[in-house]
Amino acid sequence: MTSIQHNLQEVRQRIAAAASRCGRDPQEITLLAVSKTKPASAVAEALQAGQLAFGENYVQEGVDKIQALAHSHPEWHFIGPLQSNKSRLVAENFAWCHTVDRLRIATRLNDQRPPHLPPLNVLIQVNISDENSKSGIMLEALPELAQAVAALPHLRLRGLMAIPAPEKDYQRQLAVCQKMADALASLKQHYPSVDTLSLGMSDDMEAAIAAGSTMVRIGTAIFGARDYGTTPPQQ
Repeated sequence: MTSIQHNLQEVRQRIAAAASRCGRDPQEITLLAVSKTKPASAVAEALQAGQLAFGENYVQEGVDKIQALAHSHPEWHFIGPLQSNKSRLVAENFAWCHTVDRLRIATRLNDQRPPHLPPLNVLIQVNISDENSKSGIMLEALPELAQAVAALPHLRLRGLMAIPAPEKDYQRQLAVCQKMADALASLKQHYPSVDTLSLGMSDDMEAAIAAGSTMVRIGTAIFGARDYGTTPPQQ
């Protein structure tokens, strides 16, 4: 058993235990393996261990891996901040984009999505902790943006994503995660395609699952510590 295979097994067990504690079926929760800064060979190892969905934060790095592993057909999610000048690469190469937080980006993704591909699955990113350093919209702006995104024919609004501020106390984690779950429930009432809450990383995964997350984003616990070198990868 490789280290990546072993790590995936441990993460899946952790997801199953968290789901069991709150009476949920672990099958309702997708594990998104965050492979940023890791080589295509590491993704290939994870694929061999049965992992299918991968998250990338840097556009060009992600595209390089998508091309290198095209024969394996993983499901690729873009989960990093998206600059307008890189939107075409996301529209043409990824199956999901988690970080839509303004109509301009959504419109560009819609217009640049190749017609032979299915609609791009998109999540609206919410700045749930109101952090100046984080991308995302405020909750009060969600209804207007959701309506606009849902009207774009080459996008499919699937739900919400958030990166809550770090918090060690479980009850505080849960309270923030519950705000996101409530926002998703409200959105579901208006849009039948909405079914996804991308919420929870290594430190708050249990609280996110208890609140109703359907997708957790785990990187270091699967692939090991990241090595950014002297400069981080380019967007």
